[in-house]
Amino acid sequence: MCTLTHFAHPPTPYTNSSPTLHSVIFQPHEYHPEELAWPRFQVVLAGNAFFHIKEISTGRVRGFRSNHNEACALARSLELRS
Repeated sequence: MCTLTHFAHPPTPYTNSSPTLHSVIFQPHEYHPEELAWPRFQVVLAGNAFFHIKEISTGRVRGFRSNHNEACALARSLELRS
């Protein structure tokens, strides 16, 4: 559950001009999304419980695994190497 406490800054010190003692000031944060990069590798079902890791740009098979999770892990590691 998000309570938005990570966006809150401590309240300003109490003065007579402050409306309440417990007021919280929220500051806008700049958000710069990273440039989206298309994946270079795709996990493709190649048979009964058999998966190819295919390079999208060339269509070449760069690896294979018999477990989907292992195939995805290999695709991620190939992404990081390239």
